[in-house]
Amino acid sequence: MKKTLMIAAASAFLVSGFAATEAMAGAEKKCKSCHNFSVKHKVGPGLKGIAGSEAGKTSFKKYSKDLAAGGWTWDDDHLRAWMCDSKKAIKEFSGNPKAKTKMAKQKICDAAKQDQIIAFLKAL
Repeated sequence: MKKTLMIAAASAFLVSGFAATEAMAGAEKKCKSCHNFSVKHKVGPGLKGIAGSEAGKTSFKKYSKDLAAGGWTWDDDHLRAWMCDSKKAIKEFSGNPKAKTKMAKQKICDAAKQDQIIAFLKAL
């Protein structure tokens, strides 16, 4: 019985480690050039803890004024819209048709790829 539990636990650990590695490989391609996967900032804010947090409210000092004003939470729907077209999303989220963000459009509109990145962000 003890051996079976240990095998099951080891299998779960390996599978979860593989899923995290797969997600990171997808997220790294588009994110790591401007973001760290910690709380430290790079060109953009660190992404650790960003999922579920209020927009524009980290210690990062270089948000556009429209993003810094916040008013929404980085939930799945907001993250999806942002990944697909941040330029359009900031206008929608802020309610300001002239709103701007410094982040380039990432054009990650495929739901499966978005799911992978959102899972990765939540796991940070």
